[in-house]
Amino acid sequence: MTSQELSQTGEVLSPNVNEEITQQVSEVKAEVIKEVDNTQSEQVEQAPSLPDAQAEEIQPEPDAVASEEPSIFDIGSLTGKSKQELVDILEGLVEKTVDAVKTEIGFVKSAFFAAHNDEIARAKEQFVADGNDEADFVPAVDPLEIKFKDLLNELKEKRAAYIAQQEAIKLSNLEKKQSIIQEIKAISDDTDNVNKQINKVRQLQQDFKAIGDIPTTKEASRIYKDYQDAIENFYDKVKINKELRDYDFKKNLEIKQQLCAEAEALDDESNVIDAFKKLQKLHDTWRETGPVAKELREEIWLRFKNASAVINKKYQAFFEERKESEKENTEAKTALCEKIEAISTDNLKTYAAWEEATNQIKALQDDWRKLGFATRKLNNELFARFRKSCDEFFKQKTEFFKAMKEDLATNLAKKNELVAKAEALKESTDWKKATDEFIALQKEWKTIGPVVKKHSEAVWKKFVSACDYFFERKKAQTTNVHVVEHDNLKAKKEVINQLKALVEAEETEETPKAIRELMTKWQSIGHVPFKEKDKIYAEYRALVDKAYDSFNMRGSKVAVADFEASISDTPADKVYHEREKLVRSYEQKCNELKLYENNMGFFSAKSKSGNTIVKEMERKIERIKEDIATLEQKIKIIDEKI
Repeated sequence: MTSQELSQTGEVLSPNVNEEITQQVSEVKAEVIKEVDNTQSEQVEQAPSLPDAQAEEIQPEPDAVASEEPSIFDIGSLTGKSKQELVDILEGLVEKTVDAVKTEIGFVKSAFFAAHNDEIARAKEQFVADGNDEADFVPAVDPLEIKFKDLLNELKEKRAAYIAQQEAIKLSNLEKKQSIIQEIKAISDDTDNVNKQINKVRQLQQDFKAIGDIPTTKEASRIYKDYQDAIENFYDKVKINKELRDYDFKKNLEIKQQLCAEAEALDDESNVIDAFKKLQKLHDTWRETGPVAKELREEIWLRFKNASAVINKKYQAFFEERKESEKENTEAKTALCEKIEAISTDNLKTYAAWEEATNQIKALQDDWRKLGFATRKLNNELFARFRKSCDEFFKQKTEFFKAMKEDLATNLAKKNELVAKAEALKESTDWKKATDEFIALQKEWKTIGPVVKKHSEAVWKKFVSACDYFFERKKAQTTNVHVVEHDNLKAKKEVINQLKALVEAEETEETPKAIRELMTKWQSIGHVPFKEKDKIYAEYRALVDKAYDSFNMRGSKVAVADFEASISDTPADKVYHEREKLVRSYEQKCNELKLYENNMGFFSAKSKSGNTIVKEMERKIERIKEDIATLEQKIKIIDEKI
């Protein structure tokens, strides 16, 4: 039993206490020295050295005991110290690091309890000497003993905390060393880059060596063996990888020499763009290919670089030329955008006008297609601008034709209805009633607008055929055509004689009127024999021309008269066709008149130039009105003939 255990149980020392204390002190000192020696030997066993060729030798890490300061006293120097002095010494030791003064604590503890037990022994001897029974002896309470034990407990707690802290540090150090071993293993597994990591591994060796103590468990004791295996494995991989690297260098050199040859051959490529694209693929392959031997790297790269520079210069020159071309295309496309935007659809009211504008648009589109790309910044913008104008034009055209198609379809339906009525009526023998109904149908036909061109001729022929069929039946039933034609010939000759008399006589105020009346009478006379038609009309036409020249009757009236004469013997179907043309011209002139009259509101006659424009437009309006009047007369002549 140690002196500490005796002090804690409070047992009374025997008379031979001094000898026992001396023996106990020797045992404590031996235990301390043995503990230090064992710790050092364990550290040496846990740190095996590595081969010099592969790693630096790992030296045993010094134990914490070896770093303690030399003891300031030993058991002999404490002999004879009072208990108070020993308490004071222990108080001083409490302020120091527990692990650094654990030997001194043992010495002080042994000396204190030796003195304390010696004091109790003397008191007991005195108690017995005073005649008391030894069994009744009870040592007096010693405040110094209590204080000394409190200081020991405090040191014990500090020692436990210190040990726990050191164990935590050792566990952390163990984890750090294990982490370094794992990192070395990972580097070894990366065979492609193992040669590049030698400096890294050397640094890890230094880091491993710099880490402090680790726990003395069985598992921790293998850490140095694992470390040595990892280092040896790494250097084995380095050696193998060097042989593989030399082989790769050779293969990579062959690949890069081939890439150089292909890059140099691109100088003969006629298409610069294709050559540049192929060069990019060669560069991709070059980047994917590993390195060559260090002494050849610069040489092979310069060869490839120089071959690439030739293609790049050609490519750059090509784009400089294209840049200039794109600038010209930009200007040309801008001009086309301005032209197409200047085309207005406000005045497009007829098929012909829309067709003319469409041809202009198509011509501009053809010009656009002939141009190459504009500058990258404006190419898409200009295309969107041009496309927008085209789309807007054809959208409005579609809307116009849709509206016109609906009108044409309505007109066709109406005309088909008239055709059906005419065909149902053409077999009638009620000549008077049927004639009136046919005339009504013909007048209604005139009020209906045009139809789709592909149906116009067919529906017109059906209607005219029905009309002609009826009137031919009527004519065959009511008159002798030959007799009538000869009567008409006589009547027209009479008109010619009267015209001749007026032309040869002196002019009076009534002369023009009389001539027009004779012309009207001529028109009212029916057909003449076919063989006489041209001759009689030529004679009539000559007299009319002479009358117009003699009596100043030229102008629109002449045109009307000529027209009237020209259709006098024209078949009914052609007359109807002519009327359709006149109606379309009449509508066009009316629209043109409306446009000019609307535009008159935009001009001011305050300035000289403005006055000139207004007068010119007024003259145009008058001419258009005259044309409209002439067309109205011609249409009226046809209507009267029908």
